[in-house]
Amino acid sequence: MQFQRPALVAEHRQKLSPQMIQSIRLMALPIQELREQIQAEIEANPALEVLEDRSTLSLESMPEGDAGTADRDDLFGNSSDPGFESRSGSADDSRRMFLEGAISRAETLQEHLLWQLRLQPIGTAWRAIGEDLIQNLNDDGFHKEDPVTLAPSADPRVLQDLMTLVRSFEPAGTCCADFRESLLVQAQLIPSAPPAAIDILREHIDLLERGRHSEIQKKLHLSESLMAEALAFIKKLSPFPGRAYSKEDPRFVLPDLLVKLKDGDFVIVLNDEEIPVLGIDPFFDRLAEKKGGDRETATYVRDNIKRARFFIRSIHQRNQTLLKVAKAVVESQRAFFANGPKHLSPLTLRDVARDIGVHETTVSRIANSKYVQTDWGIFQFRYFFSNSISGAGSAGSRYSKSSVKLVIKEIIEAEQSSLSDRDIVEALAKRGIGLARRTVAKYRQELDLDSSFGRRKNS
Repeated sequence: MQFQRPALVAEHRQKLSPQMIQSIRLMALPIQELREQIQAEIEANPALEVLEDRSTLSLESMPEGDAGTADRDDLFGNSSDPGFESRSGSADDSRRMFLEGAISRAETLQEHLLWQLRLQPIGTAWRAIGEDLIQNLNDDGFHKEDPVTLAPSADPRVLQDLMTLVRSFEPAGTCCADFRESLLVQAQLIPSAPPAAIDILREHIDLLERGRHSEIQKKLHLSESLMAEALAFIKKLSPFPGRAYSKEDPRFVLPDLLVKLKDGDFVIVLNDEEIPVLGIDPFFDRLAEKKGGDRETATYVRDNIKRARFFIRSIHQRNQTLLKVAKAVVESQRAFFANGPKHLSPLTLRDVARDIGVHETTVSRIANSKYVQTDWGIFQFRYFFSNSISGAGSAGSRYSKSSVKLVIKEIIEAEQSSLSDRDIVEALAKRGIGLARRTVAKYRQELDLDSSFGRRKNS
């Protein structure tokens, strides 16, 4: 008979403190999210204060009076327009400026479709089901839930007729299950659609997604001209019709770093204009130095000051590590920064981690979601990390995958007649780049470039 007996076992475990977890998170944040995190920490920790914020302009720094109105009047005061008349201070002028300055809200997809539904000569019951169908659409214009669950008691034929009605609205092809159904619906709504295009979308869309055009052509017994006509028509359709009315605000990229050539050398500038300068609130410093008093208050003050100082050190460490990684990248990619993207060299996270003496995961966090402004445009930090075409890292081929893809694109765009993948292989070999034909085909597809047959038909 077996018995279970309690036993003590000693083992070592590494456990991260909340402060260390916060420091790791700050390392990975791009500049926009870092500002949001700083604001959240300021609101949560009263011992933390902003000493300087160079990204905002205070209204208190503006001169007294309506400087904006004065500038506007001066701007138009010298105008040759005889109809202009300054009306500073009037109620009508204030009301007009308010109306002109009001932010207009873009029409949503649901609002656009509901407006068209109200114009239809249908009954109240049908209209209610149609409204439910429209409200059930996501930003792409497709069903969020199965339409049958919206009106379980409705006649299936009525439900189908209403979906057909909504699909005919502008933009065409909404109220579908997915982009495959939407493309077919759009093609069927266009009277001049080539019959071959409808057959392809109905029966062979899986082959179309994989780019197997020749196989489709054989299955449907199409001539080259009919196949080219069908493909050209399909390319004009919108796979996600609802996105034209997407209400998502654009998120602008703010580069974390600037790399520029100055006096023959590269200069790396940290974009610290967007990061507030933080410090400890003097009131908390005085409370911490005060002797005696309530022990609970002293503990509260001490803990918040400790947290604030660690947060400030974490931001400083993030910035310093970012600069170290950037310096190592610039040293390895000098040809890129001097001559452009075609000269991007192979570089791995491990290479940079070894150069600056940190763990590979630290470099990965630093490179995550951050952007670098260069003389050749703004690039994601991860863009500069690219394996060689042989997959051997920086110790292998001197050509990176990204630079080779750009060379392939350049060869295709500069050709006088459409080159096959085999021709591209030979052109690359003349430049000292050895690639297999299937690798060239793979890179060409990643660049979203047609085969030689497709390019000849579209030219």
